Amino acid sequence: MYERLKDKVIILTGAGGLIGRESLQHLVKNGAKVVAVDVKSFDCEAALFLTNDVTKTPEINQLLTTVLENFGRIDGLVNLAYPRTADWGTKFEDIPYDSWAKNVDMQLNSVFYICQKTIEIMKKQNSGSIVNIASIYGVVGNDFTLYEEYGGTSPAAYSAIKGGVINFSRYLASYNGKYNIRVNCVSPGGILDEKNQNPSFIKKYSEKSPMKRLGNPEEIAPAISFLLSDDASFITGHNLMVDGGWTAI
Repeated sequence: MYERLKDKVIILTGAGGLIGRESLQHLVKNGAKVVAVDVKSFDCEAALFLTNDVTKTPEINQLLTTVLENFGRIDGLVNLAYPRTADWGTKFEDIPYDSWAKNVDMQLNSVFYICQKTIEIMKKQNSGSIVNIASIYGVVGNDFTLYEEYGGTSPAAYSAIKGGVINFSRYLASYNGKYNIRVNCVSPGGILDEKNQNPSFIKKYSEKSPMKRLGNPEEIAPAISFLLSDDASFITGHNLMVDGGWTAI
């Protein structure tokens, strides 16, 4: 087996999500020592499972302390956690300001804090790789025709947060490159989740996509693993689109 991440200590937040579970398996298969982080525990092959809440700064501090106590280093970080409020998906004109602010705080601000504290550790090692998960809707505008038939929408905060994550990652790449720390993004297109997606959305998205379908979670995981690995040793500040060609048209 080709283990391109052999013995690298990788923190994976949001490990219990669709993409998270596939990424965890792919990282383990490639030899990584994965620290899986999620608010709900589940059976997996992680070297260590932690239930820290990454929306709370004290819990991020505890998470990093625990990883160092167990492994002595942090080689990689994947920010896949996707916390959101109960009213996530409210139409733009009806979004309460407090809800907007809370979502930005939980998603974008938590990425800032965990990156800041992890980079402090990576600077001492003079090495490290961070992969932040963004989206096609952090790059291009939304196609709202996808939601018309069933009255849905795409959350307004999502575009702001994911666009912010992309350019923040470029900032971090530029600022920390001299410490041999790489920071990149993966931007997935629509990922198939039939239990939670309206059939009309799936049909319309597939018709527009150059590959005529949504992606699968297992198709995102290899891109994450690649950017964490030494195979990507000269790649930083990049936003890798894994979208079936959505942003090419």
